[in-house]
Amino acid sequence: MSSNTIVVARALRRRGRNAPQTHSGPRVGSTVVVTIASSVSLAPSLLPRGSMTQALFSGILVVVALAVTAAVRRLGRRSPRRGAGSETELRLLALVVASASVAVIGTVAHHWQSGLRLAMDMPAIGPRYWLEVLTGATTVVAFTTGIAHGVRVILRGLGRRGAIAVVAAAAALIWVGAAPAATRLTSAAGAAAGSAPPAAPGASGAPGSLVPWESLDAQGRRFAVGAAETSVRVYVGLGSAPDPRARAALAVRELQRTGGFDRGHLVVAVPTGSGWVDGRAVDGFEAAWGGDVAIVAHEYSDTPSWVTFLFDRGAATESARALVDAVRQHLAALPSQRRPALHVYGQSLGAIGGSAAFADTEPGPCEALWVGPPAGAVRAGRATVLANSSDPVVWWQPSLLWSPPDLSHTRIDAPVPLWLPVVGFLQTTVDLIGSLDAAPGHGHRYGQDQVRCAPDGR
Repeated sequence: MSSNTIVVARALRRRGRNAPQTHSGPRVGSTVVVTIASSVSLAPSLLPRGSMTQALFSGILVVVALAVTAAVRRLGRRSPRRGAGSETELRLLALVVASASVAVIGTVAHHWQSGLRLAMDMPAIGPRYWLEVLTGATTVVAFTTGIAHGVRVILRGLGRRGAIAVVAAAAALIWVGAAPAATRLTSAAGAAAGSAPPAAPGASGAPGSLVPWESLDAQGRRFAVGAAETSVRVYVGLGSAPDPRARAALAVRELQRTGGFDRGHLVVAVPTGSGWVDGRAVDGFEAAWGGDVAIVAHEYSDTPSWVTFLFDRGAATESARALVDAVRQHLAALPSQRRPALHVYGQSLGAIGGSAAFADTEPGPCEALWVGPPAGAVRAGRATVLANSSDPVVWWQPSLLWSPPDLSHTRIDAPVPLWLPVVGFLQTTVDLIGSLDAAPGHGHRYGQDQVRCAPDGR
């Protein structure tokens, strides 16, 4: 054999060793993380979940898991080489085991979702549901990974400084524009409610009212237009007076005008962050006490409740304290035999605001009614608390990542999932999206029974 032949043979052997080996199937690590992400996304939820919501959740978890795996793979050392045959067999074995595991978990998820729907009088799911989940999740993964690849290519072309500038500008745009955009959408959705002032003389915004109809936004108008001829519904909006104390003083004067202090019961309803007062609660109060009740509400924000909860929670407490203090001062000046029974009602973020009005005092029997209060945000004490076990608002808080929720004040309205660290937090966070989609009595929706007070606070 000539020397040239030997050189060529050695070069071919080196090329064979250095050439990338092709294997069938995804990497074992990728298969494992996708299986874990899929299993977490299919864990038992608090509420029945729509197929599109489930598809988005599953797809996003898979994308995050793959991104983390890719980052770890880049930072870590290369794994030792295996033969092409053994590597392919291992990958295929992992894929078979993963598929079987997801099938078992999917079966459990199917039974759980069917059980929730049965408890909440909803139709059961069928094969079409899971076909939509699989199709939607696959689309999310494909679309997101494609976009990520395109963005990575663009950022590489811009260079380090250009990439930082683009990312910073995008983050600032989202931060500045997200909340106002959500507020505009919320206002537009409710703009049709109450386009004409109410005819009931006891409603704010009616002819002769001290609260101009034009100063009420969609939620205030929705509250007022439902008033019957004998109802007293006072609502003071953000545009009705310049600050919380001025709005509270206006509310007291409006109660005087409407005869609210002459009723046997006076309810201070602390709205949610969007200014919403649950109409079922209002109807419940008026049904329970007939024409012998007046209801007053005082708006402190017109943004979506979650925005107020995260960024301006103090507005709820300041507003509630101002209104309750103003009402108490007026009641104290009345003869004892003429004083109506005072009740402070708050749902969701409104429960936080209402609870602040009792920071220095213990509420009397039926004086405080908290409905669907956020986890760990209110002092129960002698207050009447109504919370559904299926309400994610009652569950959700950062500590849910590592500790189970306190369900001692909840009523069991549906199957309660076993709490798992991290998994319970993720599932509850997703359930917040559909917390108002359930029938009254489940999730974050409550019926007229929410006004039933218990003298012992339970």
